[in-house]
Amino acid sequence: MITLIAAVAENNALGKDNQMIWHLPDDFKRFRQLTTGHYIIMGRKTFESLPKLLPNRTHVIISRQSDYQTPEGCIVVNALNAAIEACPEQEDVFIIGGGEIYKQAIAIADKIELTKVFTSPEADAFFPEIDPNEWQLVFEEFHSKDEKHAFDFSFLTYLKK
Repeated sequence: MITLIAAVAENNALGKDNQMIWHLPDDFKRFRQLTTGHYIIMGRKTFESLPKLLPNRTHVIISRQSDYQTPEGCIVVNALNAAIEACPEQEDVFIIGGGEIYKQAIAIADKIELTKVFTSPEADAFFPEIDPNEWQLVFEEFHSKDEKHAFDFSFLTYLKK
């Protein structure tokens, strides 16, 4: 199973200047619960935006730089298909960004786990449009903003039709 996982704004914004635009602790908690114990695929810039290696996950990094050096335990490849091939066949794989990787991966994904953040900020990285002819919304859970969350948001799960 290949799953895209992201937090996106109403305008499909993902981030700006290689940074997330919001801080939503419940989104981080959900991300950790879903991805722990699995392979996570990401572009080099997304990897470099992480504060540290995410524990209990195998990091697969896509980079066009042939001499890209990463911490021990990471797998570096030069294309999305090579990243998928680097993961065991029976393994659930999560693609965690960035925008260009999501654009390439949406055609091969089986599932999308989104946190829809109800704001439309300025951004330079965007999630691709989800075509309702190809994807079915199977789960939706709304959360109101509070002292820890500056925006309303919903957890959404889509399955490929």
